[in-house]
Amino acid sequence: MRVLVVEDEPKMADLLRRGLSGQGAVVDVVDRGEEALWMSAAHPYDALVLDVALPGIDGFECCRRLRAEGVWTPVLMLTARGEVEDRVAGLDAGADDYLLKPFALAELGARLRALVRREPRPRPVALTVGDLRLDPAEQRAWRGEAEIPLTRTELALLEAFMRRPGQVLDRLALLEAGWGHEYENRSNVVDVYVRYLREKVDRPFDRSAIETVRGAGYRLRPDGG
Repeated sequence: MRVLVVEDEPKMADLLRRGLSGQGAVVDVVDRGEEALWMSAAHPYDALVLDVALPGIDGFECCRRLRAEGVWTPVLMLTARGEVEDRVAGLDAGADDYLLKPFALAELGARLRALVRREPRPRPVALTVGDLRLDPAEQRAWRGEAEIPLTRTELALLEAFMRRPGQVLDRLALLEAGWGHEYENRSNVVDVYVRYLREKVDRPFDRSAIETVRGAGYRLRPDGG
């Protein structure tokens, strides 16, 4: 799950980044509504966490503009204001959910996963390709009945492949899935981690699910290998 957090308070922004990353999400953070507008239009986020009280345009106006521009990424709004009028204003602006501060990070993560599953495109709780299975919420993967021990980054890459079986993913797409904006496109870290994945997902089971497409990137065979 790739999430854009829009929060101007540094300590809260860092808490959200660390908390959601710890639940397996790739997290980008901006501190102004104006930045959220162009970031969400430029990148395929699975969900947005949008604070109401922002400098410049506030969260309500930011959400209204996103919807007016045809950006339908699920939006969860955060606020310290619990009045019914504020919650109604957020939902009427196009938000999908509303969470009051203070909140538990576990609940925030669960709400985001629920929002992502409600998107029009299929978003099952567990992903299945052939005999490969991955549970994004539990951060666990299996080949048949055998559980595969994967790191957080390996799980993020496998999830990206399993959400698009048969589709070629270039290195930039895989970088964004596994690391967000933390690595440059010329880094060979993708090739290294794809090799790690093959060592765990394919080789012990005598499979070849993850294929190299020369000059283009990698893809997961639709039959799971």
